Amino acid sequence: MTAGTPTGLGRWISILDGIRPYKREWLTKDIVAGITLAALAIPETMGYAKIAGMPVITGLYTILVPIAAFALFGSSRHLVVGADSATAAIMYAGIAALGIAGLEPDSPQWVALAGLSALLCGGLLFVARIARLGFLADFLSRTVLVGFLTGVGVQVAMGQVGGMLGIPEQSASVRFVSGNLLGFFKTLGHISEGSWETALVSAATLAILVVFARWIRLIPGGLVAVVGMIALSWIFDFAAHDISILGPVPSGLPHVGFPQGVTWSDAEKLIATAVSMFIVILAQSAATSRAYAVKYNERFSENTDLVGLGLANVTAGLTGTFVVNGSPTKTEMVDEAKSHTQVAQLATAVVVAIVLLFLTVPLQYLPNCVLSSVVFLIGVKLVDVEGMREIYRLRRDEFYVALATAIVVVTIGVEEGVVLAILLSLVLHVKRHYQTTDFVLTRNEKGRVRTVPPAPGTRTEPGLIVYRFGGGIFYANATRLSDEVLGLVEGDDPPRWFVFDAAAVDDIDFTGGKTLAELADQLHARNVVLALCEVNDKVRGQLDTFGITAKIGAGHVYDTIEDAMEAFRSA
Repeated sequence: MTAGTPTGLGRWISILDGIRPYKREWLTKDIVAGITLAALAIPETMGYAKIAGMPVITGLYTILVPIAAFALFGSSRHLVVGADSATAAIMYAGIAALGIAGLEPDSPQWVALAGLSALLCGGLLFVARIARLGFLADFLSRTVLVGFLTGVGVQVAMGQVGGMLGIPEQSASVRFVSGNLLGFFKTLGHISEGSWETALVSAATLAILVVFARWIRLIPGGLVAVVGMIALSWIFDFAAHDISILGPVPSGLPHVGFPQGVTWSDAEKLIATAVSMFIVILAQSAATSRAYAVKYNERFSENTDLVGLGLANVTAGLTGTFVVNGSPTKTEMVDEAKSHTQVAQLATAVVVAIVLLFLTVPLQYLPNCVLSSVVFLIGVKLVDVEGMREIYRLRRDEFYVALATAIVVVTIGVEEGVVLAILLSLVLHVKRHYQTTDFVLTRNEKGRVRTVPPAPGTRTEPGLIVYRFGGGIFYANATRLSDEVLGLVEGDDPPRWFVFDAAAVDDIDFTGGKTLAELADQLHARNVVLALCEVNDKVRGQLDTFGITAKIGAGHVYDTIEDAMEAFRSA
């Protein structure tokens, strides 16, 4: 569902498409939905900051300026932009893999590299908009996206076990996100160094989150857990009982400026990571926008959303935070709160600004294990068991593709999982076009038309074969086409006419064109007349270009099967 084609400056950038037209009676609901989203998203984005190896306060920054940037310049009326587990995990993996001496999560250098990653993503999104590459979102299939996010969920959940059990970071890979299973097993190897008090707080946090999610949905469980544990930590001095807390959290709005201390060399090293995040942003954001546009019968423009997402990431990079993405979970949160437009997201930004200005002091008492527990459940929710079951039930071959993607993410790494997801999506695409459903038109004993697989000796009627190829003709299936056609005309009693029904052929590449031209010559050598029918205008032009029309004669290209069969009978 794509908006109409704009003109002038609007060809490249639009303002308030996600808000206009607006009805005054929506305002109250949008504001309430925005406040609700803030209550739910604040603890969630703090958890995503932990996944990204960033200071927790930067999680709030992702739903301040970036969320407002997309609200103003995107086209979707519902998509919420902010920190996301998949892109946070990819970014962590990419920065950690740089191998820079002394580079540690939460450090100023790490934050600067995260900001540079966001700027690179923003730049790629702008390039995609200029080149009108919004369609690329369709190249990451839903199958591999389910597998990829499932793998990310497993990996993220495993990475929080150390923090939930209070295992000291110097003893194990508590911040394990980008490594393989070895990091998880190392964490378990130090379980004796954990803190039972920390584990107890984690268990209580999980209990609150599960109870509220299942039975008290009107109240955000994440907010209850965070506020409740902050209060208990302050009252009972958790820090004195071997329970790690956040410590002082900076207040005020984020500093605006280019990331400090980064170079072009850093940008070159991070470009592969930025491309991986760009692809996930493109696929996940477009899929979410499309789903809600269909739900409410609204229009949206993928290319306009690219501008909004690009600006959101540029502002993220300039305000000291990390890459942002269209978030399915946050979008569902605000939708459940009955929002109508991006005014709800603007209200969220206002609430977050108030928190940053006046309410950061209590955050210092927040136990780190609470965030680990929040992130753990986020990871568990990403494990799409029902989605994997459905794929297994409906398309067994695609299930194994999704499973392979998830396994690579868990055992090798997130970036490798992205690459595999793209490759497998393309393989699935080529496979479907390679394995076309081809048939020969015949008649049963009652004279009714039926179709049968193309086998040697099959005839439509004596002396005639009407053959349909089930897809575009390209390099991967051209040889199979040639083998099928020649197999049908071989033998002691070759047909006089071979009618190629091209109704399902939507494109012919160079290899396909050459193959058809060779088939025309081979059939002619066997004294078989080659005719074509049901050819669309595009394919007809390609037949002319490849010289096939000239070989068979323009008079042997027919509009319908009936016309071709009538010509055969009259010959």
